[in-house]
Amino acid sequence: MRGLVHSYLFLRRAIGTLGLLLPLVLIAGGYLADGRVLSSISGYYYSPVRDIFVGAMCAIGVFLFSYRGYDRVDDLASDVAAVAAIGLALLPTTPPDPSEHAKLIGVLHLVFAGIFFLSLAYFCLVLFRKSDDPTPTPRKAARNRVYVACGLAIIGSLALIVASGPLGIPGELRPALWLETVATMAFGLAWLTKGEAILGDLSGERAPTEVSPAG
Repeated sequence: MRGLVHSYLFLRRAIGTLGLLLPLVLIAGGYLADGRVLSSISGYYYSPVRDIFVGAMCAIGVFLFSYRGYDRVDDLASDVAAVAAIGLALLPTTPPDPSEHAKLIGVLHLVFAGIFFLSLAYFCLVLFRKSDDPTPTPRKAARNRVYVACGLAIIGSLALIVASGPLGIPGELRPALWLETVATMAFGLAWLTKGEAILGDLSGERAPTEVSPAG
């Protein structure tokens, strides 16, 4: 049982670490490679750090496929997020001066990206807050507050990305890049909290029910 618990914690921490570091590595690596800061995280597909972007998203997808939820709905959410992560990695965003085919691929990329982030918000706001214990411990309650904050950050970032055009935010400010960074890092923070790298159990002992996705 303890080995299974440790496997779940490792999986959660691996997903969280990838989410937290990915935007930082892409932005810093891209700038060091060619001196540019691009307009979106997805735009780094067309940069020297493309393989990092694709590899990290595919790894997140594989980890999510391996993750099991409370019930079939939760398992489905994990699988949907996994497919979306791999889809947005393999179907790139629209490049400059695109062909009609590239435009179609770009639309599919946006669809997968939207599904991916909305699935992550579901994990934060719904799945991660579930518990087998009707009276959560203070640390579980603290983790729940982190999950809610991360979920709201993801949804808020998506809303602001959509609204940035109508609001007249200059493209030179790269609103999509910074908002995607916030959403991705919020996703990573939530999963690290889920893996108890943050606000972990102080006693070091875990109940058998904590093998489940709640915690």
